[in-house]
Amino acid sequence: MPIRPAHKADLLLLVVTLLAAISWMFSKEAVLAMPPLLFMSLRFLLASLLLACVAHRQLRRLSRQQLMRSMRVGLVFGTAMSFWITGLAVGNHVGEGAFLTSLGVVLIPVIARIFFAEAVPGSTWLALPVAAGGLALLSLEQGLHLEVGQLCFVAAATIFALYFNLNTRAANTIATESADGERIEHPRIPAMALTTVVLAVVGLVTGILSAFNEAWKPVFTSMPPTLVMWIVLSATIGTALRFLVQTYAQSLSLHSHGVVIMVLEPMWTALIAAAWFGESMTGTQLAGCALIFASLLVNRWRAVRTLLKSLIAPKHRQNR
Repeated sequence: MPIRPAHKADLLLLVVTLLAAISWMFSKEAVLAMPPLLFMSLRFLLASLLLACVAHRQLRRLSRQQLMRSMRVGLVFGTAMSFWITGLAVGNHVGEGAFLTSLGVVLIPVIARIFFAEAVPGSTWLALPVAAGGLALLSLEQGLHLEVGQLCFVAAATIFALYFNLNTRAANTIATESADGERIEHPRIPAMALTTVVLAVVGLVTGILSAFNEAWKPVFTSMPPTLVMWIVLSATIGTALRFLVQTYAQSLSLHSHGVVIMVLEPMWTALIAAAWFGESMTGTQLAGCALIFASLLVNRWRAVRTLLKSLIAPKHRQNR
């Protein structure tokens, strides 16, 4: 029995959450040994180069409009990743950072409303105060203020929400209206070509920021083999493979349970970080992360309920 596109997208996004969680570890190891923005530039440029070797035919077929749309997605994503890697470099807790970054999931429909005039589900308005409560508990850990790393993660989450909207729209055929009411159709951008361009732009954005703010000479003068390994793993598994699978999954369906499944990323990250770095959380941190996770589920409760019904119904019929 063939798998429906929406279900296939969900399965692929589950793989994405695992790849993303592992990528947090690779990145944290790398930024402990080199400037964070330089690492991001090398990581994304290498990843885009690898994908370009496979996607060169798709890239040559891109129209000017498709190329510009892809670059716009990359610019937004590059800005978000700059905040994210800065938060990872200066932050003290990978697991906590993952939950803060996941706030972007709650903000996706809000950003869609602001920029694309899409309706906001009622569940989002219920989820926002729950997420705010979780954020407040995490800030209480530091005495009623957010650390620089936490602020960077929150900023990244907000921009990630815009990126997710733009990326989904770029990966699917959409129609818009011009000022005079004329219907304009924007063809979908092939997943591999879109991912390649986006990653290349992220590499350029972070590289330019690094050139003005970070010292490169010490890194290239003596780069240990372990650092090269983290860069390569981040570029291949954590970037090229991860975002190619994510973009392809988003291209399969505009409406799936994908956003619900993406909430698993902070849980995988916290569990892997506990094993990898020996991290642990205080009671306040656990409560804050639990509230943020709850807000993610509330935000997509209708999809969660549909997903649960689809999983339970076949078993119920078998038992009968």
